[in-house]
Amino acid sequence: MTAKVLIVEDEAPLAELLRYNLEAAGFAVRHAGTGEEAELMMAEERPDLIVLDWMLPSVSGVELCRRLRARPVTRAIPILMLTARGEESDRIRGLSTGADDYVVKPFSLPELMARVRAILRRAAPERLADVLRAAEIELDRASHRVTRAGREVRLGPTEFRLLEFMMESPGRVLSREQLLDGVWGRDAEIDERTVDVHIGRLRKALVRGKERDPIRTVRGAGYAFGERRPA
Repeated sequence: MTAKVLIVEDEAPLAELLRYNLEAAGFAVRHAGTGEEAELMMAEERPDLIVLDWMLPSVSGVELCRRLRARPVTRAIPILMLTARGEESDRIRGLSTGADDYVVKPFSLPELMARVRAILRRAAPERLADVLRAAEIELDRASHRVTRAGREVRLGPTEFRLLEFMMESPGRVLSREQLLDGVWGRDAEIDERTVDVHIGRLRKALVRGKERDPIRTVRGAGYAFGERRPA
């Protein structure tokens, strides 16, 4: 079953960025702009994880976290708190309120995605697939191993994460900017040509002899893994 993530964030651009990346990773995502809206959504459907902003209008993220921990029906929902507050006292306050983890803005998207997976792996392991499969290619997150038709494919850490990111959205065209954000993080000081270099290395590792290249180059748009999605 797909893990359900509720984003509680009042900054629309950040909420959309989180939604896009979480959906690309295979999660079912809902978004609330306020604490009150989040409480209404949770009354309708219980999420498997909440990504919660500290600074919300009206009801703060800390107060919402406190309320959720006080109710039996929401007490066990894992909470990842986002905040611009980086002081130790603030981190302690957020965690002592009941948050399971804490990420300081601006954050790296790969780090945030890794934390989401780590929390869900502990709280709801049945919701998170450790193995991604597409045609002959299999990627095992736990063992950090990739095979194609039984042949082991040796990848460096960047190529592994690049393949993982693309396999999470099979058939979807990903721009170089999206790949940079998802694999290196939006604050990485590298240009988009770096993506082309690593795509070339990934292709070289994946393809032997007459094997089909699983990565499509979409001119003017970016790259996609696997077959084109139906319209």
